[in-house]
Parts: sequence; structure tokens; C-alpha cells
Amino acid sequence: MWVIKSQLAAATESLKARSESPALDAEVLLAWLLAKPRSHLRAWPEQPLSENQVQAFQTLITQRHGGMPVAYLTGSREFWSRQFQVCPSVLIPRPDTECLVEQCLALIAPEARISFADLGTGSGAIAITLAAERPGIQVVACDNSVEALAVARSNASQHGVTHIRFYHSDWFAGLPRQRFDLIASNPPYLAGDDWHLLQGDIRFEPVTALVAPEQGLAAIATITEHAQNWLKPGGHLLIEHGYDQGPAVQALFHQHGYAQVTVFRDLSGQPRVVCGRF
Repeated sequence: MWVIKSQLAAATESLKARSESPALDAEVLLAWLLAKPRSHLRAWPEQPLSENQVQAFQTLITQRHGGMPVAYLTGSREFWSRQFQVCPSVLIPRPDTECLVEQCLALIAPEARISFADLGTGSGAIAITLAAERPGIQVVACDNSVEALAVARSNASQHGVTHIRFYHSDWFAGLPRQRFDLIASNPPYLAGDDWHLLQGDIRFEPVTALVAPEQGLAAIATITEHAQNWLKPGGHLLIEHGYDQGPAVQALFHQHGYAQVTVFRDLSGQPRVVCGRF
């Protein structure tokens, strides 16, 4: 007889050579398959599983063993205490990006009626989180991927966020002509030869959302240059960047005349977000 405890143990052992979190991966996948919280697995370790459930679980473990991200297998990832749909058309939201959201929220009073733009929205995690946390703001979100926009729109609907306008746009090119109080972006910032591209989940994520020319700085340079034409006087630009790009990104902000240029660190203590005032 197959039971939860034995299946988790076997799956964890199988994933040890392939995952940094084999036990967690196994629990998340089995809980998702059973449509139960992970706490259920610990509360009922002797619960029997059907043959179909075991086969389905083993298929998931085989896919994970091959490197497929858990988030793509389950179709979901938590960000800012909300679940977001994800698929191989969008980046998987990461805790590092919560630093960007945190700094945006610090600039927006709870009752504010400001305008905000999210460039390269992907799954919509940043735009939707800000729209949900600050329901009075006007939000514009864009992406140059039609597939990503479909995911973002679905996530907005799932979270009941109706005050976001989505645009198919390569950065600012397809946006309606207006000026914003706040612009934020988590653009592609890896160099094409970055070793991270050969490691872990990132191997399965969309390259166009990860890699930029000029050692990963091309998209950031484009945004910092052109955002001045889209920001209101006194407005802020915030950009997420790689852990070792802080000085280069700050230099771009200074080059294009931003004031009060500040770098913020993520939960791991790495420089992650640069903010400047227009």
C-alpha cells in the first residue's frame, strides 16, 4: 500500500542530487497534486494513495528531477502573500523582487491617487501587488510578449484587480502618451555569458526576460534614458538589477540627471534596486 510518508521519502531521496530543497519540492508537488495544504501531509502521513495518484506524483518528480521548476509544474508561485499563475512564458516571481515592491509602496501613501507604470510586467506580480495594496492608484503595465500579457491579465482577474491597463509594448514605445508619478521595472539584466543561465530553474525561464546586451545593462540604460519623457517632475524611477550592477546602474541614473539616487538591498543583503527622482 502506498502512503504519503513513504512516497515523500522516496521522492526526497530521488531529488537530493538535483535540487537544493528536495524535501520541500516533494511536499509542494504532492500537496498540489492532492489539492491539500502541506500541513495535511504532516498531519496524515499514513494516508493511503491510489495507484493513479502515485503514478502522477512520480511523473512530477521525474520532471523535477530533469530540472523543470516546481512553479511551472504547479503553475503557481507565491509573491507578497498572493498566488500568481506562472508558465514558461513568464519569469517566476522571486523574493528578491519584493525589495522593488517594498520601495514602491514606501513612495505611495495608502490613500494616494497617483499614476504608476510597470515596464516588462511578465506575470503581473509587481503591478497587481501595488494595485491591490494601493487601490486608489492608476496602473499601467506593459510587456513585449503577448503570452506574458495573457498571464498577467489572468492574474489580475484572479485577484480582482480591475484598475490596471495592459499594453503590448516594447518598454515605452506602445504606451499612451502620459506622464507618471512612479515608474518601476524588473528588466532583463543578465549578460549572455552569465553562469547563472546554466543553473537551476533559470534554465527553463524565457531568455528574453533574463538577458540583455552590453553585459546586461542595455535595457536598464534604455529605461533610465527614456523614462524622463514619461515621468512627472518629482516622479521616481525604480529599477531592479543584478547583485553586482549597483555602481553601474547608479552611474546611469546620474548620467541621465536623476537626483537622490539611492540603492536598496534585498533580503539577502545584496544591492538590488536603484531609485532616482526626476
